[in-house]
Amino acid sequence: MKQVRDQKIDMIFNSYFQTYLPCYWDTKKLLHLAEETQHGFVDGPFGSDLKSNEYQDKGTPLIQLNNIRHGQHILRNMKYIDDRKTKELIRHVAIPNDIVIAKMAEPVARAAIVSDEYAEYVIVADCVKLTPNKSKIDLVFLLWAINSDEVRIRAEMVSTGTTRIRINLAELKKLKVPYPPIAEQRSIAVFLDHETAKIDTLIEKQQQLIKLLKEKRQAVISHAVTKGLNTDAPMKDSGVEWLGEVPEHWSVTTLKHSWSVIDCKHLTAEFVDEGIPLASIREVKSWEVDLSESKKTTENYYQQLIDGNRKPSIGDIIYSRNATVGEAAKVSIDIDFAMGQDVCLIRKIKDFDTDYLLYQLKSPIVTSQLDSLLIGSTFKRINVEDIRNFLIASPTVDEQREISSYLNQVTHKHDSLIGKAQSAIELMQERRTALISAAVTGKIDVRNWTRSTD
Repeated sequence: MKQVRDQKIDMIFNSYFQTYLPCYWDTKKLLHLAEETQHGFVDGPFGSDLKSNEYQDKGTPLIQLNNIRHGQHILRNMKYIDDRKTKELIRHVAIPNDIVIAKMAEPVARAAIVSDEYAEYVIVADCVKLTPNKSKIDLVFLLWAINSDEVRIRAEMVSTGTTRIRINLAELKKLKVPYPPIAEQRSIAVFLDHETAKIDTLIEKQQQLIKLLKEKRQAVISHAVTKGLNTDAPMKDSGVEWLGEVPEHWSVTTLKHSWSVIDCKHLTAEFVDEGIPLASIREVKSWEVDLSESKKTTENYYQQLIDGNRKPSIGDIIYSRNATVGEAAKVSIDIDFAMGQDVCLIRKIKDFDTDYLLYQLKSPIVTSQLDSLLIGSTFKRINVEDIRNFLIASPTVDEQREISSYLNQVTHKHDSLIGKAQSAIELMQERRTALISAAVTGKIDVRNWTRSTD
C-alpha cells in the first residue's frame, strides 16, 4: 500500500514540476545534492545513544527541534554534551553551512543553515543533517527550496502520524526540489534574501506597533483602575507599597469582601462528542467565556460538577488558577455549562461591576500580587484562599461602571488597531510565502534582476 501511495504522490509532483517549472530546469532528490560521504546525509542518534541526563551546561551544543525555526538556526534554550560524548556521536556532528532539517512538525521538514557561532554541533534524534555538495547546489537556494510550500507539501504527504506528523530519513532523501542552473540558483537566492528582508522589516515594524499598542492599552487600564478618571480627585496613600496613592473616597479591600471564590470540583469528568460544555483554561483566554471548542461531558458528570453552587451564571467570572494562571473571562451566555479542571468561579456577593473587576484582574494591581503567590516549579498554580485575599481598589459602583464603560471604548479602539496590524502581518506573510514559491519554481524570472538601491 505504501509503495502504491508513494508512486501516486510522485506522479502528482512530477506532473506538477513538468507543467510549471521552466522547460530547461530539472528536479533533484535531496540525496543527490548531498556530499557523497559516509556522514553527508544522516539523522540524529537513537534515544538510547543520547539521553537527557547526559546534557550539560557547556561543551558541544546540540541542535534540537526548537532550534530550527523560521528558516534559521536559533541559538536559544541550548543544551550541550561533553567532548567524550561528542566523539562517540561523530556521525551526527554538524558544522557551519551544513543544513539541518526537522523530522517533526511544526512544520515538518523545516530547514536551517547551521550557524557559525560554534565550530561544531551534534544533532538529536528528531533532526537530520545534510552536507550540500556545493558544486551541484547553491547553499542558500537549497534552503529556500526546502522551506518552500511546494517541497513542504510533498514532505507532509509522505509523513506519518496523526497529532504530530513525522518524516523519516528515507523519505527526506527522496524528496525532490526544483533544480535550475547553478548561476540561476544564486540569482534566486540573492533575490529572495533581498526581497524577503524588506518584507521582514515591514513585518517587524507592525509587530513593534502591536507591542506599543498593547503597552499603551495596559497603561490606560492600569491607571484607570488605580487612579480613576478624575484627574482632580483628592488622593490618599493606599497603605499598599506597590499600589501607591488612590482616590481619597476609594477603599482597598480583599476580593472576598465583595466576591465569593468557588473552586472547581476536583473530579475527572468523562468526555463525550455531544454533551454539556466544560469551561477550563482554554475557554477563558478572551474577555468572555468562549465555549465554541470546549470539551463536553455527560449529564451525570455535569450534575456532579455543578454541585455546591458551582453552576456558572451570567455576571460570574471564570478564573484560571493552574498552569496559565491569571486568565479570566466573564460569563455572558445563559446556557448550561460547568467548570472544568484548573479554574475557579468568582461570583459577586455585593453590588460590583463585573467588567471593572475583570480589568483589575488583568491589570498589574492583581498580576503583581500573583508573582509572590504562585507555587510549584514547573507547574504553576495558586491556592483559592490566596485568590480570595487579592487586594483590589474599589470606587463606588457608579464609578466602577463609568470606568469600565470608558475602558471598553478605549480598549475597543486599541484592539481594532491591533487587529488591523495583525491582518497586515498576515497579508505580508502570505506575500512572502508566495514570493518564495514563485521564485524557486521559476514563475518569477530573476536572471536579469538587480538589487534596488532603496
